Amino acid sequence: MKVGLIGFGKTGRAVASVLLSSELTSLQWVVRRSDLLEHRSVPEFLGIQSTEPGLIYSSQEFTAAALFEKYPVDVIVDFSSDTGLDYYGEAAAEKGVTIVSAVSQYPAAQLEKLKTLSQKTVVLHSPNITLGVNFLIMAAKVLKQIAPYADIEVIEEHFKMKAEISGTAKIIAHALDVPDEGIKFLRAGGIIGVHEVLFGFPYQTVRLKHESISREAFGNGILFAVENLKNKKKGLYNMEDLLSPYFRLQEQQPQLNKEKKPWWRF
Repeated sequence: MKVGLIGFGKTGRAVASVLLSSELTSLQWVVRRSDLLEHRSVPEFLGIQSTEPGLIYSSQEFTAAALFEKYPVDVIVDFSSDTGLDYYGEAAAEKGVTIVSAVSQYPAAQLEKLKTLSQKTVVLHSPNITLGVNFLIMAAKVLKQIAPYADIEVIEEHFKMKAEISGTAKIIAHALDVPDEGIKFLRAGGIIGVHEVLFGFPYQTVRLKHESISREAFGNGILFAVENLKNKKKGLYNMEDLLSPYFRLQEQQPQLNKEKKPWWRF
């Protein structure tokens, strides 16, 4: 599967290394705003043995339409910024190129643009595309359905200089109806990122925890997304849509008999 990558910062480079190492994908090119690395080979730049082209272009050199015409791809992977979509979105949709966006925060206008583009092609947006975080969210939502009476705490840990609460923690909190002000956080040393959901039961505690080790985890999420988006109909998807079949969740949750006490209150 031919892939084009938008963005080549620290995370983009880590993702590129995973794409180059995978037999599922062939990295055709990378587009970035700056022309400092223009026409450099990504495999050579990253020190990876590969026969894939993976050349770096600046967004000033080609329009997206011209780039797709000259170097066609099946999938666009976006790790740039909220404005990256303006460069390639329309051209990708017209060509029927699958869009996988891992941009963490979009303004409302860009989210609407994703919906519009999904009428023409397959679009996936995930603010955190790591498998671990998305599994944690899904598992936490299942446990909340099973035990809605449990106390829920969302806790995150990051490096000492990180000031704001992490966007991933907010995503987890929103999925579980926990207010942002209820998120607990810790700052120490060089912690890359730890996210935990704690369920407090009367007689036990359950902890779901994800710890980031390296940015290559985002690349693993991309490979999962690309593989599971195959043969999907046009539309806007998220990681929960792709993970749900693996959980085999029932469409309808069993209804409690109102004449009986809930089982957890016996």
